[in-house]
Amino acid sequence: MITSNLKRIYDPTFVVTDEYKKSLPDLQNGPASLIEGANVPIQQVGISNFRLPLNFPTRDGKLLTLEVSVDGFVGLEAGKKGINMSRIMRSFYKFKDEVFHPEVLDYVLKMYKSDLDAKESFIKLSFNYPVLKESLRSGLSGYQYYAVSLEASMNAKDEINRFMHLDFVYSSACPCSYELAEHARETREVASIPHSQRSEAYITVQLSNTMYIEDLVDLCRDALQTETQVMVKREDEQAFAELNGAYQKFVEDAARLMFDKLNPHPSVKDFVVRCVHMESLHSHDAVSRICKGIPCGLR
Repeated sequence: MITSNLKRIYDPTFVVTDEYKKSLPDLQNGPASLIEGANVPIQQVGISNFRLPLNFPTRDGKLLTLEVSVDGFVGLEAGKKGINMSRIMRSFYKFKDEVFHPEVLDYVLKMYKSDLDAKESFIKLSFNYPVLKESLRSGLSGYQYYAVSLEASMNAKDEINRFMHLDFVYSSACPCSYELAEHARETREVASIPHSQRSEAYITVQLSNTMYIEDLVDLCRDALQTETQVMVKREDEQAFAELNGAYQKFVEDAARLMFDKLNPHPSVKDFVVRCVHMESLHSHDAVSRICKGIPCGLR
C-alpha cells in the first residue's frame, strides 16, 4: 500500500550529493548471506547487446563508422552477491571515440577486471561489415555485408585470447546432380538442371596477430570461389552459372577447401569451420564441421 503522504511527482531540480549517493542501498555488493542458491562461482555475468557506433579502420586505410552490439562479462567469485552492471557499459564508453584496434579490447578487459574486482573478463563486438564487391562481368559494384564478431578474453594471469567470427555466404552446386543431369542429356536427350543451393560457412579463428576482416573474406573467396553476388545483370548471371559449374562442391569439399586456406595462415592460431548447404533437393540441410585439430583447441 502506498502511504498517502508520499510525494507522487518527479522533481527534475533535485540535486544528488555525494552524501546522498552513499545513502543509496547497494544489494549487489551486499554480504554473502544475501546470495540466493548455491554459493559458487559464476563463469560469466554482465550485459549483452548494448549498442553504440564505433570507428573501424579498413585494410586500405579508410574509416567506417558501424553500429556495434557489445557483450561484456566478468567472472564472479563465490561469496560475492553480484556486480555493478552499469560499470560494464561505462568502462567501454571510455573508448567509444577511439579508432578501433585490437589493443582497445585489451584495455577494456583490464578495466573490467579492475572496475569490477574480477579475475577474468570477456568482451564481444558484433556488427555487419560492408565490403564493396564488383560484379562478375558487367562492371557494376555493390556492398556485400558480412556478419562479424570480434571476441577477446583475459584470464586471471592477464593472458589474452582473441577470436574473429565470420559468416560467409556462397553457392554450392552438387557434383552428383551435375553428373546425373549430363547423363540424362547424353543418353535420353532430356533437359535437366543440376541443383545448387545457398550455403553458408561459419568461421571462427583464434588469432595469433592482427588480421583484417577483408583478409578473412578474401581467404573464404579463394577457398570456395562461388560467393553469392550483389549486383547482377544477365552476363553476371551467366558467369555465376559457369562458376558453379567450374567449382562444384559437396559440403565435405567445402570444409576441406577452407581447411586448406586457413591451416597455413600465419595470423591463425586455431580455427573451426561449420559449413551448411541448405539443400534445394532435400528437406534437410547438409552439414560439415572441421577444425585445425590442436590439443585442447577449438572443436
